[in-house]
Amino acid sequence: MTDIPQPRKSPRQLRSQHTVDTILQATARVLATHGYAGTNTNLIAETAGVSVGSLYQYFPNKNALIAALHQRHDNQMLDVIDGVLNSNPAATLTERVAAIVQAMLHAHLLEPALHRVLEREFPLFDTPREHSLADQDIHRRMRHLLELHRAEIAQQDRDLATYVVLRIMESLVHAAALEPPAGFSTERLEQAVVDAVMGYLATPGGAVPRKRASAPKAGKPATRRKTAG
Repeated sequence: MTDIPQPRKSPRQLRSQHTVDTILQATARVLATHGYAGTNTNLIAETAGVSVGSLYQYFPNKNALIAALHQRHDNQMLDVIDGVLNSNPAATLTERVAAIVQAMLHAHLLEPALHRVLEREFPLFDTPREHSLADQDIHRRMRHLLELHRAEIAQQDRDLATYVVLRIMESLVHAAALEPPAGFSTERLEQAVVDAVMGYLATPGGAVPRKRASAPKAGKPATRRKTAG
């Protein structure tokens, strides 16, 4: 397994943070325009208006830059869930799921070309998700949300439900943002994702259906047991 490249160092001062933000914004623009193969650190530095040396102070190569964009996106999703959890305490689970889906889809629609590159072209994208601390944080927050609303869901295994809900949201939001079907508004797509999530959560889970006894085939009467005597 290939490890995701890490930044050389994290910015500590406000000025350094601004430089890193500028470099990441430039990386996003270059990726969206040129794709993964056409992106290099020289072009990113030129677009950001910084020297290549300044870029290398923080990122050793373009893969580290793209990994940082993934991290930025994950942090945005964390902020989305935190905002929903800290909002109206009287909100129902459906209302909170709808708010998360709406914010997630909006975030993806802001930079659809960038997300298309990150999803399809970045060679390290398929690294196991459990290795990402941000993904673990997202899982914990969604698990907390389902626990808060446990009276509103039928799924008893909330660890499994958390995994499934996140995968439903992620898959459908990505598809709606990157390959939107023609003829449907964003609002209808959002509602479809919410319906899918809530439909799953409202379905009782865990019960294994028993096999029904097979009926005698037509035309062949059931054999009677002979009695003694």
